[in-house]
Amino acid sequence: MQDPEFPSKGVRQLAAIMFADMAGYTAMMQEDEKTAKILRDRQRTTLERLIPTHNGKIIQYFGDGTLSIFGSAIDAVRCSIDIQEELRKEPKVSLRIGLHSGDIVLDTDGVYGDCVNLASRIEALSVPGAALVSDKVFDEIKNQKDIFTKYLGKFNLKNVKRKVEVYAIANEGLAIPTAAQTGVKAGAEHSIAVLPFVNMSADPENEYFSDGISEEILNGLTHVDGLQVTARTSSFSFKGKSQDVRHIGTQLGVSTVLEGSVRRSGKRMRITAQLINTSDGYHLWSEVYDSEVEDIFQVQDEISMKIVNRLKENFNPTKKTEPIIKAPTENIEAYNLYLKGRYYWNKSTPEYIRKAIETFEEVIKIDPAFALAYTSLSYCYSFMGSTGLMPPSEAYPRAKDLTLHAIGLDPNLAESHLSLATIKFFHNWDFDGAESALHKALSLSLNSSLINQVHGWFLIAKGDFTKAIEKMEQAVSLDPLSLPLMSNLADAYSFAQRFSEALAQYDRIVEMDPTYRRAFEGRGMIYLARGEYEKAIPDFEQYHNLIGNPLKGVSSLGHAYAMSGQMDKALDCLDRLKQREAAEPDTILHMDYAFLYTGLRDFDKAFYHLNKTYEQRIGIACLGMIFCVRYPMLNELRSDPRFKDLTVRMGMNQ
Repeated sequence: MQDPEFPSKGVRQLAAIMFADMAGYTAMMQEDEKTAKILRDRQRTTLERLIPTHNGKIIQYFGDGTLSIFGSAIDAVRCSIDIQEELRKEPKVSLRIGLHSGDIVLDTDGVYGDCVNLASRIEALSVPGAALVSDKVFDEIKNQKDIFTKYLGKFNLKNVKRKVEVYAIANEGLAIPTAAQTGVKAGAEHSIAVLPFVNMSADPENEYFSDGISEEILNGLTHVDGLQVTARTSSFSFKGKSQDVRHIGTQLGVSTVLEGSVRRSGKRMRITAQLINTSDGYHLWSEVYDSEVEDIFQVQDEISMKIVNRLKENFNPTKKTEPIIKAPTENIEAYNLYLKGRYYWNKSTPEYIRKAIETFEEVIKIDPAFALAYTSLSYCYSFMGSTGLMPPSEAYPRAKDLTLHAIGLDPNLAESHLSLATIKFFHNWDFDGAESALHKALSLSLNSSLINQVHGWFLIAKGDFTKAIEKMEQAVSLDPLSLPLMSNLADAYSFAQRFSEALAQYDRIVEMDPTYRRAFEGRGMIYLARGEYEKAIPDFEQYHNLIGNPLKGVSSLGHAYAMSGQMDKALDCLDRLKQREAAEPDTILHMDYAFLYTGLRDFDKAFYHLNKTYEQRIGIACLGMIFCVRYPMLNELRSDPRFKDLTVRMGMNQ
């Protein structure tokens, strides 16, 4: 007999639509199928019990989610609150909920309509434990005294023509997404990606100049309060590629894209710039600038100001006395060389870093008062020290002197204070000094992926994993195609023992780039922490294979072999590490030894090498040691008195 609620012919009606979906279910099924099914069944039982009590009906199950309809938006929202309250109890279920209301078509095959698609997009924007609603639902609930909301902003949602205002239900206990979490999933209203300007000059060598102009505008916009600016790594990943800006907007989670071109001939230049709406591909404005090269700062500031005026209605440029882009030097020759140095720096290889150092040193000779050049040179030496290309005892003090000189020239240069924070953190382990420098950079309105990344590292070192995750999520939202940042976020989840989310993050990285070896190492570390050694070993083997050198990447693999009882293989890894030490006497391998000896349960040697790392304080190894204190997979070290002694000397609490 036909269900009267589901007519064979489609019937239109007004309804509130609820999409609910378990977060991380696919990854959970791969890890622990039994637990995943238990949680899915708990979710279904809860929804089947609560939805009818709020005058709703479940229309469709799809894997780990449901689609339900209600006759009232108020009923739907109250039901979502009750559902999340129930699923917070043990065993907890991480559920995302999205709600919208409007006209639907109902028949025997299910429910259809544009508003169904919109509800599903809002659910995709949500986070575990949250219930997000559209502006239409908000209009119906805003006068209900028992329902609280928080405005999240306007978003470009896939296959939705208009920007949608989204609100989070803010009743006690419900999660509220951060701007970073929503921004990376959809184009936030005040967000932009600056694509690399095309070099239209007759001389291809002028590419450094066109890249530099793009980067300078990008860097200037990162200081604009309330504006989300995609980092260079992600923006410049589209260089040389002809892709629709709507696709770019989806990839980067931005509402607008700035693109343009530069033609330079002698002292003359022509810059074209277009600001484009990523939701429909239409130009918001387009401009051509013909001027002398000496006018470059004025042109960059004018472009930046027009962007700000279009994206932030609350800006009043007539009251704004400070330019967005300030001239860092009055010497155009020095500035031209500075752009070339930045071009080399962004290549990020030892050869180009050395060329960048030579170039920045030449810049400083031409203009000894050019503060940014000192800061850039400082970053180069920090890179050399962190990668072992220069003894840290030589590189870091030089970097610190350059940074302090830059601050002396311009105390309001946020990038210099961030440089000082990284030096104090990585080399000096001066956590108070690093925190003070970070706060100074933040007070100067710097909102870049790098400052959020460094802040996240600092918070991990301090043991504040909740805030560290928030900072790493913000970093990823600003640089969503950066695999290293995605790995850092997964690490933060891991330190907080949110292993399912960490594994899901690493799975996404592997899907984006199956050759990105750090993802396999990170995933293996999580399996080690969970005691799942047989799962860890294949990931570490893949990590080792991707390195392509039989003597490298063996410490984590050897640790896993040892913990699984495969001692012959573990000792073989130890032998390979010793061979590498003999072949590369200048390479510092103390952290590798410490990790491998911990797996072999030789704690005396593990602590010997940890102490050596502490004494030498070498860049990345130093960061690795700071994180070592937090690694869940090295818990066996914590009960040893030497561990407490080490953390006290490092200035860290266990």
